[in-house]
Amino acid sequence: MTRLEAKVRMKSLLLFLPRLVALCGRLLKDKRVPKTEKALLAGAIVYAIMPFDFIPDMIPFVGQIDDVYLIALTLLRLVNHTNEDIVREHWHGGGDIIQLTGSLARIAPLVLPKRVRRVLSSRIERAPDKKDADTAKIASIKFVEVPEENIS
Repeated sequence: MTRLEAKVRMKSLLLFLPRLVALCGRLLKDKRVPKTEKALLAGAIVYAIMPFDFIPDMIPFVGQIDDVYLIALTLLRLVNHTNEDIVREHWHGGGDIIQLTGSLARIAPLVLPKRVRRVLSSRIERAPDKKDADTAKIASIKFVEVPEENIS
C-alpha cells in the first residue's frame, strides 16, 4: 500500500474516531474487562480527547491519527487478553470492529511521523501474518509486548 493510498484509507477510518472513544467508554463499564485493560482504555480515552499530544488535534486529519492508532493498539491488546466477542458486543458501528482495528493498526504507522510511531509502538511488535482456509494472506491482529531490554 502506498503512502497516498494509506492517507485516503486513513481519512475514512478517522471519521469513526468518536465511535472508537465511545466503544472504549462502554468497555470500561463491562465487568468482564480486566482492571489493567480498563486502565489502558481510560488512558487511551484521555489521550484521544486531549487537544495537545504527540500530534496536536488542532491539525486537521493528521492530529487524529495518533489518537486512532493508540486506541487501535489498546483494543488489540484487549482482544489478545480477553474474548474478542466482548469488544464486538459493545461496537455500535458498521463492519467488524476487530478487522477495522487491525486495519487501523496497520495503516496508521504508514502515515505517522517516524518519531511518533516509535514512541506509540515502542513496547509492541506485530505478530507474523497467517494464512486463512483459502490460503489467501490475511494480516494478523495480534500484537505482542516487547520486553524492556529489547527496546532501542
